[in-house]
Amino acid sequence: MAEEKKGFFQRLKQGLFKTHQGLVSKIDQLIAGKKKIDDDLLAELEEILITSDIGVKTTQELLHNVAVKVRRKELEDADLLKKNLQEQMLHILSQQENSLKLSAARPFVIMVIGVNGTGKTTTIGKMAQKFKAQGKSVLLVAADTFRAAAIEQLEIWGQRAGCEVIKQKSGSDPSAVVFDGLKAAKSRGMDVVIVDTAGRLHTKVNLMEELKKVKRIVEREIPGAPHEILLVLDATTGQNSISQAKMFNQAVGVTGIALTKLDGTAKGGILIAISDELKIPLRYIGIGEKVDDLRDFNARDFVEALF
Repeated sequence: MAEEKKGFFQRLKQGLFKTHQGLVSKIDQLIAGKKKIDDDLLAELEEILITSDIGVKTTQELLHNVAVKVRRKELEDADLLKKNLQEQMLHILSQQENSLKLSAARPFVIMVIGVNGTGKTTTIGKMAQKFKAQGKSVLLVAADTFRAAAIEQLEIWGQRAGCEVIKQKSGSDPSAVVFDGLKAAKSRGMDVVIVDTAGRLHTKVNLMEELKKVKRIVEREIPGAPHEILLVLDATTGQNSISQAKMFNQAVGVTGIALTKLDGTAKGGILIAISDELKIPLRYIGIGEKVDDLRDFNARDFVEALF
């Protein structure tokens, strides 16, 4: 177990290498040889934080806290500045560290949402394998009927995880597929149902209206469900992911976030902005293609790997 944790930490460190270069290495260069914290140093630091996708609002909060400590003479040494930022970031992230716990509800219904290309279907496949490894029975529902390859992709993951996939032909009404899926889950006494949804629809149909409709079907068929509405965001889109999250949250209410593709971007700082601005629990982070590269989010591991 310790070995496995160490292995994941190493991969997390490698995955965050680009973000580390863009953020921590630049902070190191900035404070190298500097003794005191002055306005020029803070102005440069502000630029580093914003360009690392920590966002304007969160950057201002971080720097305000630094400035207060400098005025009180609690933070005089430039070397301690990095430690202070690390502590502040850990505080922000740990507020939203909250892994997904399956409640006693059976079936436990997870509706997975997000724009196309974020890694939604892959995340579903990895979650299915995780739950199966915990001894749960899992049913997948292919309600992304608008993207032809989505159904096939989900089926491949279903085969890997040993889960059945409830589907209809491409272009079917997503709500009808969800209705079938929930009926099957109830009659078979399944533990978990994971619903894949569309992330982009043709101009005729409004994506959010479609999602609301799917959510209504779930609520109607299984009182208390969906038990989780998991939004999958792609770290490489940076600040864009915050506007996506606000849009989805307004429409259907997001209960958790999975942030994927952290290994391919210098924009890992977006996780801090997401935590600070959205106040939505961070469930998972993804740092690669392998099944165990989707992990429960751990704030301390993330900050330590970053720094």
